[in-house]
Amino acid sequence: METGARFRQGLIPEVSDCHFTDMDRSMQKIATTESHPRINGTTAHLVIRSGVSAGTSVPLHPGQVTTIGRGATNHLVVPDEVCSRNHCEVFFEGEVWKLRDLGSRNGTRVDGEPITGDLELNEGCQFQIGNTVIGFTYDPGRQVTSDEKNRHDTMAISPLDTARSAVRPSYEGRPEIVHLTAKTRYTSSDAEALSARDRTGQEAQRLVRLGLKMGAETNVRRLAEIVLEGLFGVTSADIGAVLLFKEADLALQDHRKLELIAYKSLDSRPFEPVSDYVSGVALESRAAVVAHDVNADDKFKSSDSLRAMRAESIICAPIRSADRLLGLIQLYSTNPDNRLEPDDAEFTLAVADQLASVLDNLKVRSRLAAGLARAETENKTLREQLLIETELVGDSDSIRRLREKILRIAPTGATVLIRGESGVGKELVARAIHRHSHRANGPFVTMNCAALSENLLESELFGHERGSFTGAVSRKIGKFEQAHGGTIFLDEVGEMTPALQAKFLRVLEGHPYERVGGGAEVRVDVRVVAATNRDLEDSVGQGGFRKDLYFRLQVMELVVEPLRERISDIAILVKYFMERFSKKCDRSVNAILPAALSTLVSYRWPGNVRELQNTIERAVILCSGNTIGPNDIELSALGKNEGLAVAAASMTGFRPMSIDILEQEHILATLEWTKWNKSQAAQILGIERSTLDRKLRKYKVDRPSSR
Repeated sequence: METGARFRQGLIPEVSDCHFTDMDRSMQKIATTESHPRINGTTAHLVIRSGVSAGTSVPLHPGQVTTIGRGATNHLVVPDEVCSRNHCEVFFEGEVWKLRDLGSRNGTRVDGEPITGDLELNEGCQFQIGNTVIGFTYDPGRQVTSDEKNRHDTMAISPLDTARSAVRPSYEGRPEIVHLTAKTRYTSSDAEALSARDRTGQEAQRLVRLGLKMGAETNVRRLAEIVLEGLFGVTSADIGAVLLFKEADLALQDHRKLELIAYKSLDSRPFEPVSDYVSGVALESRAAVVAHDVNADDKFKSSDSLRAMRAESIICAPIRSADRLLGLIQLYSTNPDNRLEPDDAEFTLAVADQLASVLDNLKVRSRLAAGLARAETENKTLREQLLIETELVGDSDSIRRLREKILRIAPTGATVLIRGESGVGKELVARAIHRHSHRANGPFVTMNCAALSENLLESELFGHERGSFTGAVSRKIGKFEQAHGGTIFLDEVGEMTPALQAKFLRVLEGHPYERVGGGAEVRVDVRVVAATNRDLEDSVGQGGFRKDLYFRLQVMELVVEPLRERISDIAILVKYFMERFSKKCDRSVNAILPAALSTLVSYRWPGNVRELQNTIERAVILCSGNTIGPNDIELSALGKNEGLAVAAASMTGFRPMSIDILEQEHILATLEWTKWNKSQAAQILGIERSTLDRKLRKYKVDRPSSR
């Protein structure tokens, strides 16, 4: 066979002059003996009638077994893509020549059926291996009959002929391309082609398993490594690479724009790209290319690393998507006795097509994931905005500024001090900070520091061990431990005793603490949001609040204005509470008369938003229809009297006095007005009952004995 022989791929009908029945064989033997007598000294021949090596003749010798196959060590080499490396053999036995299949993948066929056992060969007998027809004759110069000639001339022109005619004139001296395929039988829908040319079950199973493994991978680089591992397990390649175009270069399809994604070498050789010629043919034809004699490539001659590689054969398979090429799979074999063959190219092309499908799916999945992430981000933003607008109802300038500050402060993780009168919604502000922080998925724990005595408050905050005090029957986890990884909200933090303040400060500074009655250190990671309605600066000046704790708490400060200073929010709050309690109480109250709204606007609201909320709930329950009127509004006399007291104080004129004296007089006047009902007085004053008691002790004031 000439070195420059061209591979032509065609469709060959099943042909043979051999017959299977004993009678037919006997008749054939008689006819052959008469026309071509066997004379001692006459040598039989095998002649390739069609295919790449058409016309090649091999003499047969009685004392020698003649092997046929794709491997270079065979007596008759058949470079057919479905021919096994060691396909069949011809031998002399019992005065006759016989043909035996060697367990080939696709069989040795006569009349379209694979032979079983040994087949006797007679003059003119023909058998088929894939697209290659081989004849047995004692006269190699015998003219082929017209019927045989017609059969042999039915081959179609292959895509390779077209590709070679287009590129060959300007690429003399390049590697010889021995095969080019644009189709793979692994994805063929032609049942007859599959049955005639299917790979072994083992390799088909490998392809399926490889496809499943590829489909489960989401990382492109790891996906490419899986592809190379699979190809190395089936082909004779010992060097391989997967190269992809960048998204911006997909339309150019220039092999110089390919980017190396994965590389594998059994001998740890460095990577070198395949020849420009072979890459160009693969990209232009969108077909897998098998190239031998790669040392003929000028690029190989000029590259020390490639020359050292000693690559004997190459497969270059395009990674084909529906409308574009995604890249190339390149395989090298450095073993001259185990070259990469057309079978390997077809398997590689099947893997490349699977890879293209997985890459397209990954791209679609990536776009969907990006879109989903954007949608989730937008949804989260809108949801958070809705939450904060729902909780902090109002449209006044002070509320808008408060929302803006919350959105800026929340993600920072800084300690926050919220200041404002009782009932303004300090806990709502704290919850909004938590929900907009990075700790939103963590716990939100609240504790009112004015609700318990010093010992109980310490136990609640820091926990206690079993038996640490009377009633401590088991270990108790404190609020700080409960809030680990989240946020703790300490309301009325100004009511802590100095001893608790010291322990609280250590926790704020990141130091461990001990449970009450325990010795083990406890470390927590919490964000502290504190709130107070006290004048902490005055408490620091009087020694009631630690200065270092004050500065540690006041990293960020938020002030919530009382309702009386944002009257424009009253109508909005009324509508919000009216809708809320209508649903809660299963009522259809949906309107309020102007006179009733005017009454609410003119009220002082000493209890702030909390008092307004209770007033509207009461009105929704008591109103007889679906509209709240003036008679349905029941306001506390505290707000009215507070307004009168303020007006009376303004009428008396200015008197020089300290704030302490003014506070003391106002507290006593309020107690007198309430007939020393401390709970009612504390509500009017806008402070807790416990705070009122401390102030009375501070001013050393007792209820008159006459009362």
